[in-house]
Parts: sequence; C-alpha cells; structure tokens
Amino acid sequence: MPIFAIEQHIPVIEPTSFIHPNATIIGDVIIGKHCYIGSNACLRGDFGRIEIHDFCNVQDNCVLHSFPLQACVLEEYSHIGHGAILHGCTIRRHSLVGINAVVMDFADIGAESIIGAASFVKSRFNCPARSMLLGSPAKIVRQVSDEEFQWKTRGTDEYIELTRRCQTSLREVTPLTTVEENRPMFQPAQVHQPKNSSN
Repeated sequence: MPIFAIEQHIPVIEPTSFIHPNATIIGDVIIGKHCYIGSNACLRGDFGRIEIHDFCNVQDNCVLHSFPLQACVLEEYSHIGHGAILHGCTIRRHSLVGINAVVMDFADIGAESIIGAASFVKSRFNCPARSMLLGSPAKIVRQVSDEEFQWKTRGTDEYIELTRRCQTSLREVTPLTTVEENRPMFQPAQVHQPKNSSN
C-alpha cells in the first residue's frame, strides 16, 4: 500500500478505516474512523493538511490536495464521488460531491448539501446548509429535499458497510477462466436508486 511520509509528516489512519491497496496517501493526512478510500485515490498532504473525519468515503480516482498552511477538510459522513477533485476546500458533514466535480480553494460547502456530477465550484464559494449546486461554474439552484437527503444518507451508509466488506473479504485472486453456473450478483440490504446523476 503506497503510504508515504515527507519530512516529519507521517499519515495518521484510524484502524477501522479501509484504504485500498492502490490508493496513495502522502504526508500530513489524517483519516478518522470507518472511512473508505477507494482505488487510485490520491491524498497528497505534501503542502497543506488533509483531514478526513469519521464515516467519510473518497471513491476511486479522487484527488485531494491543498496549498501550504491550508487544509482540505471533509467533515463526518462526507461522500465524495468517483473522480472528484478537492483542493483546499471544506466539505461540511453529510454533504455529497458528485462524480468528476471540482471544488476549489477556500470553498465552504454547507452541511447536507449536494454538488452535482461534473460541476465546478469556484474558489471562495460559500453556500448554506442543504444547498443543491449544479453547473460550471456551480450555482445554488434550490434546497436539497428530504427525499434527496435520505437517498444520500443511504448511499453513504452503503460505503460504511463496504468498508467492513473490504476489510473482511477483499483479496487478490487469480481470475476464473469460465463463468460459474448460476453466478450470483451482490445482494444489498436495500436497493440504492440513483438520484439526478449526482454521484
């Protein structure tokens, strides 16, 4: 697993979190409890600090970075979709950043907000709690509904469970050469229905 110190800065990872073997963690990175860090995610704490609070997920191919003397912060239950880029921003608790979205320096995303897929949030953009942000540049289009927030919460819960699944059963294997008869599909406890392509 590529985890690196730089000068005196050694990453801190709480043991209940899962870091994919292909993720890269460098320097001043602090990861809390029950977090999921996906394949090819890159958390570079070689300039500013990166703080991942409890129960967050940072999915595959995400990049988190910051300028010197500045932090990139994910508060509890933050949900960061595939390929998102976060640079020196703060994502407040229970918010979702959609697939391939970009959030720039000093942006402060209010709790329980949703940033739509491929949106671009400009530097120093601040939004109140429960904001729905869409577009490039992103704008607040309305409040997040109770139904959307419940959908987001279910998705984050699935990643908390995925953390446990990976810790107990993820392993490197030799692939099969033929498909097994009656090959089963993964059976989640609850079916996760996509909402507005935000994740």
